[in-house]
Amino acid sequence: MNSQIFGLRGRPGPGSVCIIAAVPPVAPTQTKSSGVAPERSLTQRMDALKRANDVRTRRATLKRDLRASRTQIHGLLLDPPEYLQTAKVFDLLMAVPKYGRVKVNRILTQCRISPSKTIGGLSERQRNELVSYLRPR
Repeated sequence: MNSQIFGLRGRPGPGSVCIIAAVPPVAPTQTKSSGVAPERSLTQRMDALKRANDVRTRRATLKRDLRASRTQIHGLLLDPPEYLQTAKVFDLLMAVPKYGRVKVNRILTQCRISPSKTIGGLSERQRNELVSYLRPR
């Protein structure tokens, strides 16, 4: 059994009180709400790493295509591919030519979209409003 001493500072003097409390060891709990990730096998971890690298590569290629105007953002927002679902709207808009931090923040504020919102998390209203706002006038 573990014992810990509480309430002592420095050397105890005459008349000082020493309280000793027994603290039982805490057993780790394996509940879903504890925030502990479940154990994964090596092959599961390697598969997840491969998928994550694939998503990053595809997003980087897409951003290069957006910067070079080889791809239009309108179609991506209306019907995003699977690898783009968890990407931030802010990051994707920043890859569009002539759109900087200030302009992107202004657009997102006007369309009532949080800068941390993901592409997959956009509602139909937000998606349509953003596409109509980005269309050339």
